Amino acid sequence: MDDLRVNYLVKEGKLRRRDVDKKRIASLIQSSIETANYVEEMALKNESATVIFRELYECLRQIGDALWWKNGYEVMGSHEISLEILQNVDVKDKVNLHKLDWFRRTRNNINYRGYKTSIEEAKEIVNFWKLIGKDLINTVKIS
Repeated sequence: MDDLRVNYLVKEGKLRRRDVDKKRIASLIQSSIETANYVEEMALKNESATVIFRELYECLRQIGDALWWKNGYEVMGSHEISLEILQNVDVKDKVNLHKLDWFRRTRNNINYRGYKTSIEEAKEIVNFWKLIGKDLINTVKIS
């Protein structure tokens, strides 16, 4: 992400400059991994589709937050900003990163409008996670 965009986000109060917090980064990544592993074991059916979608979305958001922390910033309450940084990650299937905003909008509909996710929609995020999840995590890990 370019410096001009980051400076704008800081000025708008959407990001706050912080020291790199390795413990927070590790905690966010570990939480994301554990949640994704648990969710991947769930049977995908009508009753579980919304839970699976929401939880995998949260895993992606946590990875985005961890990447911001790695770069010395804290996201100030905006999921859009949490996911925006992931758009710039160099992964093998980068073309699929365009789905991130659709995932965010769908998750908002789930949480704030009572939207029920279909099995097909849940499959979209499950397949995305299987395809890109580990690559996203690897970009954030600190040695």
